[in-house]
Amino acid sequence: MRIEIWADVVCAWAYIGKRRVETALAGWEGESVEVVWRPFRIDPMAPAESLPMAEVLQDPVVDAALQQCAPGMSPAENRLRVSEIAAAEGLGPRWGAAWRANTQAAHRLIALAYASGGAALQDAVVEGVLRAHFIDALDIGLADTLAAVAERAGFPQGPELLASGAGEETVRELLLRGKAIGVKTSPTLVVGGKALAGAHSPAHITELLRGAAGSVTRELPAEVERFRHSEALLELGDPLGCLTLLGPLMEEFADDRNVRLLAARAYFHSAQLGRARATLEPLVAETPDDSYAQLLLGRVLKRQGLGAEAAPHLRMASAMTPEYKS
Repeated sequence: MRIEIWADVVCAWAYIGKRRVETALAGWEGESVEVVWRPFRIDPMAPAESLPMAEVLQDPVVDAALQQCAPGMSPAENRLRVSEIAAAEGLGPRWGAAWRANTQAAHRLIALAYASGGAALQDAVVEGVLRAHFIDALDIGLADTLAAVAERAGFPQGPELLASGAGEETVRELLLRGKAIGVKTSPTLVVGGKALAGAHSPAHITELLRGAAGSVTRELPAEVERFRHSEALLELGDPLGCLTLLGPLMEEFADDRNVRLLAARAYFHSAQLGRARATLEPLVAETPDDSYAQLLLGRVLKRQGLGAEAAPHLRMASAMTPEYKS
């Protein structure tokens, strides 16, 4: 069984949640469990160069945003509350981030650790990054900080891999996958298709494991899962994300009608009308009785200002499927 922990390493609840997962697993008597960390960004607009947290917290916009995290409490009160909870989980004695850091490189290091050495190495890297940020008050946006974390975790090749740009595509795709499956907060635990958002108690986590252990989930082929995630991103209003995930399928299954039609939809909704048209015209020629393809091609042509060319496709679409009449 696998627990996926979708979390950002600048999220205090991620570190607290890590301890609670560890406590739950220490008392777990069921089947073996692999814990895998996946990326989430709670501060996607963090600058490339880290800023001192003391300076950031003086910004009234940041202060107002933080108040939304704990209604009824001031940011200072909430920080004190979180530090007390962290101390109860054995984290400290010093606690608190000193930097507003961009976590892209840290997420890359974590993903690369899993690819290189599996869950155990990844866990050591995650622990090191979280400790550096919350206990040692280091800037995890710096390459030197991450290099030291990697060395201590037993991942000496990590710094060189980061410098080469490795892991960028992996993290980008994982972030999109998280969005596609509905991850909206850090941390979120996903086990056997069931999700638990937040840093819940060990007892609650154990219940999640028990529920997942008692259910049978059929693992989908990787290409089917990728297609479904791509489709979900389009439905969520992210056509560019859809195309990013769909890219490998467009290369490997270039003749698959479903892949081509989804790509055409994503092109249309991202205003790439030339590509949408180039994808749809062969589809319509191959299967003229596909009313949706006719409709979409008609809409593409109409948006390109080619009303006369669009009309036959729109008429055919509405004749085959009356609800397409516009």
